[in-house]
Amino acid sequence: MDSIIADNLRTEQTISSRIDLFFHQHSISKLLKKSNFYKDSGVPCVEIMKTLFTLAFTEKNLYRTLETSPDRITFRKNTAYRFLNSVSYNWSKLLSLLAAYVVDGLNKATSKDRVNVLIIDDSFYDRNRSKKVELLARVFDHSTHKFVKGFKMLTLGWSDGNTFIPAAFSLLSSAKESNVFQPAQSGIDKRTTAYKRRRSAISKATEVIFELLDSAKGLPAKYVLFDSWYGLPVTIYGIWKKGYDVICMVKDSSKIHYCLNEKWVDIKKLHSIVSETAEKNGKILGSITVSIRESKGNPDLLPVKLVFVENRQSDGFLTVLSTDTELSDEEILTVYGKRWDIEVFFKMCKSYLSLAKEFQGRSYDMMTAHTTIVFMRYIMLALEARNASDHRTVGGFFYDICDEVKDIRFAEALVLILDLLARTLTTYPVISEEMAAMIINTVFTGLPAIWKQKLQLSA
Repeated sequence: MDSIIADNLRTEQTISSRIDLFFHQHSISKLLKKSNFYKDSGVPCVEIMKTLFTLAFTEKNLYRTLETSPDRITFRKNTAYRFLNSVSYNWSKLLSLLAAYVVDGLNKATSKDRVNVLIIDDSFYDRNRSKKVELLARVFDHSTHKFVKGFKMLTLGWSDGNTFIPAAFSLLSSAKESNVFQPAQSGIDKRTTAYKRRRSAISKATEVIFELLDSAKGLPAKYVLFDSWYGLPVTIYGIWKKGYDVICMVKDSSKIHYCLNEKWVDIKKLHSIVSETAEKNGKILGSITVSIRESKGNPDLLPVKLVFVENRQSDGFLTVLSTDTELSDEEILTVYGKRWDIEVFFKMCKSYLSLAKEFQGRSYDMMTAHTTIVFMRYIMLALEARNASDHRTVGGFFYDICDEVKDIRFAEALVLILDLLARTLTTYPVISEEMAAMIINTVFTGLPAIWKQKLQLSA
């Protein structure tokens, strides 16, 4: 029993130290102030934030922590709930500032040739057992293909193919008033961030996408990736006008048309044309360059490349669109493959970081605050995983010193081995001292050049 307690204590101490280091290295206290987090008196915002941030790693919620270990928390439940329900705190700005800070550090440690992308996708935010939650609505869950109560968590994140960093999100309710069970709070000042959050919640997802892109405009990325749910010409064209290239899946719909030789045709017609002319390359059925337009009233056309791929789940095909027509078919699919990072992110948040489970508040502000805290936890874990596999993110100076120490130790070990060999040879009476020296010189001459350099350095 004593050993188990000691192990648990060491684990808690390790977690606490890593969280303290994360808050210190990324200046969370300063980011909170820039995001309008302040209190006139009482417990500082950063202390409340750190306590709530730590809960998921202790496998206890706030209530259980206060019941079992009240001495570990310097505030009560009401303080935490006032913090989460505040209408003035700008949670979206806090997340975007942290993401920009982290991405800047990661980008410096990677090659300039690496392709950075922004990924947009949504996931179901479950509140199916709730009744009086603000802006609770009937939304469509893609996994179950049913309408359920909750929110559509539209998320934008940055990825370099190795690390995914969430940068912005919006918990979407429904643009139809008939689908909303509880209206938004009345009397909220329209100048506050709380009002802007609620306004976005009842907007269309295709409109909120542009708001998320604006909030993440400082992140270095060339492509924007998303699934076929948002693969509409108006969305693709709008993102392209913001300076990004788009790579996305598009629907096999008879209502969406593409311009080929001054004729507007649908995906099935284009697929049949490609099938007759192009040669199959593995799972790639072929590709074709066509044009899209923002709307029927806009005569400007945007050239795009469509790549047709086998659908492993059916006998049909999948279509991937790219506004960068210079990319090869393989390059388009490779870049689009980075979109999977956001699916892993959703799984981690729901299964391990207590998304939509830790606090059961009724206000829209609390749900936004809780989601931001969960995303920040994921950022810390993503950095921990990155640091464990890529030493460049820790600091080049530290590893240069480590490499130098290793070189010296290695050279010293070689010197000891050669010295031992020399002393061993001299113990044999049939071998003279000159013969032993000649053998040592012969062995030294046969060593690799880098070993010789280290031995000369240690000498």
